[in-house]
Amino acid sequence: MIGALRGLLLEKHPPHLLLEAQGVAYELEAPLNVFDQLPATGAEVRLYTHLVVRQDALRLYAFSTASQLRSFRELIRLSGVGPRLALAILSGMDERGLAECVRAGDAQRLARLPGIGRKIAQRILMELRDRLPEETPPGDSGPAAENPRADAVSALIGLGYRPEDARRAVEAAYRPELNSGQLIRATLQRMLR
Repeated sequence: MIGALRGLLLEKHPPHLLLEAQGVAYELEAPLNVFDQLPATGAEVRLYTHLVVRQDALRLYAFSTASQLRSFRELIRLSGVGPRLALAILSGMDERGLAECVRAGDAQRLARLPGIGRKIAQRILMELRDRLPEETPPGDSGPAAENPRADAVSALIGLGYRPEDARRAVEAAYRPELNSGQLIRATLQRMLR
């Protein structure tokens, strides 16, 4: 998996951009709000990425922050939401706006985005309610901005635990001094006892 790229920004034509890293030019797709944060072409940039492998194509999606990438990954895990729809959602609102929308149960705001009807909006709200962290970490600009609780809950869900069970287990094992990896291990140890 390609987790991040750092290189020269060669072209930017929303939603596509071209980034040269180590002599290889990567075609990327990104939410529109990422383009507001990009430097001028020819400048160096670092982007978080997610690779989607299909039978007929490899697509690489780019994000400015780790929290944008986490939101994209949560969205594409939902039934009926693919990468294109996830990009449309994150182009219409940032990850904090999405989290606020989900917490408020605001299906109308989601349904106003292109490609999302009322039914899909309600399903997104219902399925994301248990997957989003309690609060998006402030100043999340990269790997230094870590949210151990959210990471641990997401990891447990990825292992097949139900969201509400994962959240309860993480809260029981949480200690402020633990980083994400330590909290995941501590939670799993508690659950296996």
